[in-house]
Amino acid sequence: MTTAPTTLPDQKRIGMVSLGCPKALVDSERILTRLRADGYAFAEDYAGADVVLVNTCGFLDSAKEESLAAIGEAIAENGRVIVTGCMGEEAEAIRAAHPSVLAVTGAHQYEQVVEAVHLHAPPSQGPFVDLIPQPDIKLTPRHYSYLKISEGCNHSCAFCIIPSLRGKLASRRIDAVLREAEKLVAAGTRELPVISQDTSAYGVDIRHESRDWKGSPVRAHMTDLARELGRLRTPEGQSPWVRLHYVYPYPHVDQVIPLMAEGLLTPYLDIPFQHASPKVLKLMRRPANEAKVLERLHSWRAICPDIAIRSSFVVGFPGETEDDFRYLLDWLEEAQLDRVGAFRFEPVEGAAANALPDPVPEEVKEERYARIMAVTERISAARLAAKVGRSLPVIIDEVGEPDEDGDIGATGRSQADAPEIDGAVYLRGASATLKPGAIVTALIEDADAHDLFGVVA
Repeated sequence: MTTAPTTLPDQKRIGMVSLGCPKALVDSERILTRLRADGYAFAEDYAGADVVLVNTCGFLDSAKEESLAAIGEAIAENGRVIVTGCMGEEAEAIRAAHPSVLAVTGAHQYEQVVEAVHLHAPPSQGPFVDLIPQPDIKLTPRHYSYLKISEGCNHSCAFCIIPSLRGKLASRRIDAVLREAEKLVAAGTRELPVISQDTSAYGVDIRHESRDWKGSPVRAHMTDLARELGRLRTPEGQSPWVRLHYVYPYPHVDQVIPLMAEGLLTPYLDIPFQHASPKVLKLMRRPANEAKVLERLHSWRAICPDIAIRSSFVVGFPGETEDDFRYLLDWLEEAQLDRVGAFRFEPVEGAAANALPDPVPEEVKEERYARIMAVTERISAARLAAKVGRSLPVIIDEVGEPDEDGDIGATGRSQADAPEIDGAVYLRGASATLKPGAIVTALIEDADAHDLFGVVA
């Protein structure tokens, strides 16, 4: 007598739309990892999903509009939608626009999201599915992974509502962070962008507590974290690229620059300066030490000449005068930042800046935005042109098909280019065996205002 094989019930399928910053992307990965462990599968389109999750952004009004539009599209295409993320804190506004949403949860509320999915699409796993080890879900390519070290922020910037959305600073245990980083690198990650709301403040809330790591105590502090991440090695014995984002220029940041010069860290800092005028910085409720920052930029470059500095700036903040704006442009000429993003000021519901006098007219914002972009583009073009003729390490993101002459092109990034936000390096002469994630040496032959062009050496 033969026994018919046991068949597992069909798995419920989850769709996901993830909006906003890399921190939200990490939240999406964690939610999906938990759901897969609960027996869910994942749909590639709206039609195949039993329920769709929309992870929203609520930082700016324009981002809220994008989030509401994404929710509307998911409802139109599928009809069964659960909303989470930063805009989830505004449940009434979401339900007013889209009354049929099944549930609304806030930022990084993983348990509530999973509970909502269980309620509206109960898992149908068999009795043995939960015994199968489940790897973590990644929404980024295999060769880079965002490493989130904390949630929330202790700052009270006048233009920002992040503390009200994500709460005060809540740092992860350093041994947990390092364990995750080690696991990612062992699984194929070759680049670790470190993210948080304020990387420099890591561990302040837990008094920089020490934890045992490989037999030695390690503090929950940015400098200890950076040093330990710099000691990681891939299975091939290479150092992964460790890239620090959202770094406020506190004095202890100086201590990580020698690690970059030694090759333990990627020579790159993402510092959210936001402005340079002391008056505007005061209105923004941000540190007004722009002159000292310039001195430190010069000293950092003396220690690590290849360091790339990225930042973002707000133009048209209430009270910003033409003199303030010119001060910013002059500061940028002196700072010679490698990568710059600029944003027109937008009022955000709940932000203190909304009550400030002397709003800047929209046409003036547009004119200043065009001017700052012209200045920063010129600086970027000059700094990239200085790299022509050099050989640089490049991490490969994509490899193309051979052209009519048999040449294979590849797209990658230098150490000065963070994924998704900076420029690219376009290469010719790639090998047919070249794969994404490989780190090659490239001879740079040309440059424009944003990208580099070269050949695989």
